[in-house]
Amino acid sequence: MGETTVTTLEGQQAGPTPVADEVDGRRRAGQDFVRRLRRPRRPRLWFEILLIAVSYWTYSLIRNAVPEQKAEALRNAGWIWKVEHHLGIAVEESVNHAVNSVAWLIVGMNYYYATLHFIVTLGVLVWLFRSHPGRYAATRMVLFATTGVALVGYYLYPLAPPRLMNGSDFIDTVVVHQTWGSMASGDLKNMSNQYAAMPSMHIGWSVWSGLTIFALASVPWVRVLGLLYPTATLIVIVATANHFWLDAVGGVLCLGFGFAVAWVWYGALPYGLPRLVPAPPGGRERVSPPPPLP
Repeated sequence: MGETTVTTLEGQQAGPTPVADEVDGRRRAGQDFVRRLRRPRRPRLWFEILLIAVSYWTYSLIRNAVPEQKAEALRNAGWIWKVEHHLGIAVEESVNHAVNSVAWLIVGMNYYYATLHFIVTLGVLVWLFRSHPGRYAATRMVLFATTGVALVGYYLYPLAPPRLMNGSDFIDTVVVHQTWGSMASGDLKNMSNQYAAMPSMHIGWSVWSGLTIFALASVPWVRVLGLLYPTATLIVIVATANHFWLDAVGGVLCLGFGFAVAWVWYGALPYGLPRLVPAPPGGRERVSPPPPLP
């Protein structure tokens, strides 16, 4: 296939022409290059640290560069609130007030909201890097694609969080309890776009972390914790009045997009790829047994 023949004056067929050989060679080289890109490989520590740092800096820059369209964000929040009332799921205000009445609990949730979002996500990435190098790049691609499409949502659908809604009784728990619990309120409110609540990346990232732990951990109780983590995160984002339930739905949809991107690129879900991969040719790295982590 791809070979071109010519007929001589004597009626004899000649072999492939040099032009056909060149085209065939370029096509095969291109296919080999794509295969190499799609092949799971052992991640490089320095490259991953640089990539994550630059990616998060870029994400924060773009997210905060989206114009704070306050009027539209408040209108959208009012519409979301009406839809949730219509669906019978508008219980965020009740949850917010109930949890706020227990000081130690809501203070803990404020700090949970501010810290675990980053700590758990980075912790899962480190665990993947050490114990599942063959699955690391594909799983990281899911996270990056999820976050990337979320930026589109912030731009196209500005949304105020419940605590900033006009005419509502939501409590901004960070302000009331004077805790460092949100980059979007208190003393840190000028460092973050307050009207980028849809989709919720607290949910997108926590479900990514939870599914990864559940799918790859070998210790049963650790797998259970993987499922409980996004559940607890959902309660926290609602109790602190930082998100509506439907913001969480948006985060899950973005995660679904991230998995679709990884599946198209690698031809399989990240968790179905080989756990270990060989070191690069000529490199000093070797595949060593994973540490005794879950």
